[in-house]
Parts: sequence; C-alpha cells; structure tokens
Amino acid sequence: MEPVITVITTTNNIIENGKADAFNLLVTLLDLQTYPEVEHLIIDNMSSDGTVEMLKDYKNKGYISFYSEKDTGKFEAFNKGVMHAKGKYVTFLSCDDFIHDITSLSEIVSLLEDNNGDFTYAPSYCRHPEGFTFLFVPAIYNVFQVMPCARQAMVFKKSMLEAENYFDEKFKTLSDYDLIIRIMLKKYKGLFYNKNYVTYKLSQNNIENEKRAEEEIKSIYYKNYKNLVPLDEVTLQRMVSLSDFPENLLEKLSQYFPPADKQLFLDRCEEMHQLRINVNNSEEELQTEDEIVPEPEN
Repeated sequence: MEPVITVITTTNNIIENGKADAFNLLVTLLDLQTYPEVEHLIIDNMSSDGTVEMLKDYKNKGYISFYSEKDTGKFEAFNKGVMHAKGKYVTFLSCDDFIHDITSLSEIVSLLEDNNGDFTYAPSYCRHPEGFTFLFVPAIYNVFQVMPCARQAMVFKKSMLEAENYFDEKFKTLSDYDLIIRIMLKKYKGLFYNKNYVTYKLSQNNIENEKRAEEEIKSIYYKNYKNLVPLDEVTLQRMVSLSDFPENLLEKLSQYFPPADKQLFLDRCEEMHQLRINVNNSEEELQTEDEIVPEPEN
C-alpha cells in the first residue's frame, strides 16, 4: 500500500475574512491530485462565523477531516495537525494557498521513498498582498542566514517532526524557519523537487510586523547557533540586519554541507551579505532624499 501524505490546513473564521472561495479552490485542486493516498486535515481555531458548518459539509462529502478547538496560533495548530495526521508525510498549507500541479504529490512521495528522504523543498509562486506574483527559488546554501524556500513548498516526514519535537510554539511568526534550521543542523536528508507546484499568499501580518519578525530571527539565531560560537547582541543584530555572520560561525556551518560544497556555501553567504548591504544603503539613500526640505522659491 502506498504511504499517506497529509495536507494540514489551519482555518479561523474564513467566511468572515472573505477566504471561503480560496479555501474551496484549495480543496478542489487537492481532490484532483493523481496520488490516491492524500488526507486533507483541517485544524480550525473554533470559528464562530459559519466556518465550522461549512467544514462539516466538506467532511460529509468526503473531502476533508477536521478538528475545531481553540489554539494559540498557527504553529500550535500545525503541531496538533501532525499529531492527528495519518500520513507518513505531511505538508502545511494555509486556507488561501493551493497546489496547482495535480501530479506533484505523487512525484514527491516517490522521490522521498526512492531516496529515503526526510524532507523536500521546491520552487513556488508567491502572491504578494499588493497584487503581484513572483517565483521563490530555493536558496538552500543560504539556509542559515535567511528562509531558504517557502514552507508551503516543503514536505516533511512525520517521524522527523515528532523526533524534533514539532514546531517551537514560542515563535509566532517564523517557527517554520526555526524548524528548517534545526533539521539542517541535524543533517536530515533534504531532496530538491525541481518543479514549481505550489502557489501561496504572503501574509500581510508578516509584512506589517517586520520588527517582530526581526526579533524572532535574532532569537532563532541565538537558540540554534549559541553552542557553536559566542554571540553577543551587536553580532546578532548585524546577522539579522546585514546577514553578516562571523567567519568562525560560517566555518562551522559549512560543515553541514558536503566538503565539496564548502566554497560554494561560503560564496553564497558572502553574496547574501553584499546584497543586504546594498539594499540597506539604498533604503538609507531614499530616507535621506525624503528628509531633504526644498528651499522656498523666490
């Protein structure tokens, strides 16, 4: 029998928030997947707007299974989903994301099974709240500096998530990034699936709470790298704002890639550092221009 893959989706008053049509697209496209063993598991945050009744209708038609109870955020909900999941493999989609390639889950499960993989990562389309869409190409050699790919375009072995104690729920915005760093540091086997199969929507909340995200990244860096090298507040801030990592830390992090890839890893990290410097300088120049007060005309 082929292994089950569980798609975990969190919901919270999606009718009130105008996401019912997007959710219907997600469910409909999952039902079209060519892989026969797909479980779609919904973890609802005790919605009060008719969402639960809608979920019951989907369940009665055989599309989903669901639980509805109060949670403290999406990562607690994701953890509950993993605990309830029937699948050997799990992936996480929000209610306004969707898998647009109907053959992808079959191919991903085959890739994991044939290569004894622990997780996969892939390119994805990201829909920005301002209305444009861009391709998020994985940057796995930059994994220790920045989010290397979309969490929505990753599939995880359930047993790996259980062994690593799931998502760290103290991180409300970027617990998925913390998880990715942890599994890389444990040298779990990641496989690149070279096909764009997911379209996801960038969270408006993350954009509006940039400072909170930066503080979480700083905490994630400290949590995961403090046992490798000493880290003070100044160093951590430069790591967050400029991707400026200490050389001795980069040297140790390079060991989590094959020896033949060491220089490529170091080059990619330096490229990211220079990119962040250029972006920072551009932002400072724009701010300076905005602050210039024109002289009054005679």
